[in-house]
Amino acid sequence: MLTALVTGGTSGIGAAFAEALARRGHALVLVARDGDRLERTAARLRADHGVEVEVLTADLAERGDVDRVAARVADPDRPVDVLVNNAGFSVKTRFTDPDTSAHDRGFEVMCRAVLVLSSAAARAMTARGSGWIVNISSVAGLVRMGSYSAIKAYTTAFTESLAVELAGTGVHVTAVLPGWVRTEFHERAGISGSSIPSFLWLDARRVAEEALEDVARGKVVSIPTRRYRAVAFTMRHLPGGAVRRLSGALSAARQKERATGS
Repeated sequence: MLTALVTGGTSGIGAAFAEALARRGHALVLVARDGDRLERTAARLRADHGVEVEVLTADLAERGDVDRVAARVADPDRPVDVLVNNAGFSVKTRFTDPDTSAHDRGFEVMCRAVLVLSSAAARAMTARGSGWIVNISSVAGLVRMGSYSAIKAYTTAFTESLAVELAGTGVHVTAVLPGWVRTEFHERAGISGSSIPSFLWLDARRVAEEALEDVARGKVVSIPTRRYRAVAFTMRHLPGGAVRRLSGALSAARQKERATGS
């Protein structure tokens, strides 16, 4: 039985990954900030799938908590075979705002924690000669829409770079770039999604299943669904100026949506 550790594993894409991995018979280590919700999620997964589920309450914005999770990832007596770095949130603060605390927290959770946990997993997995590291990025990293886009661009580039470093070790690394997914993520961010065409919304379960199929095939970059693969292809081949103009139009629509509450 393989063991998978999933950060942010109680909601949204993280919960979908936990469910998909449990269906495959994998034992789980779920990491999140809300201890009560962790316990409820773990109990449900144990009952539904008969797998072992360990819970680890941690705030990945706190470096001490990240170190605790990294120690669990690296524990040689309880090996983690699959690491899914999923924890994340929207960063709405503008770069020109004087308070940079939201940027700091976003960096800690979605950049530094991904680096530290991936590094710990890579060392442990390389020593065993096998393992999978899955970092949840986003097609948002292909546009230029503030801190979240910049963070996800880093996540994708970091993952691809780690894949190059680990080539031939038996450890496989995948960046998953979903598009808009109907989860609590957008509700917490205050985004209703009215400016987003309905056909662009994805189901978290489909994202997880398609991503795990790509992971099994050894793909370094996984973009679930054909529609978003087409979007990604277009964004990667547009001139930089066109990408920035499109990003500006999307940002304006998003700001209007927030202002009207629609």
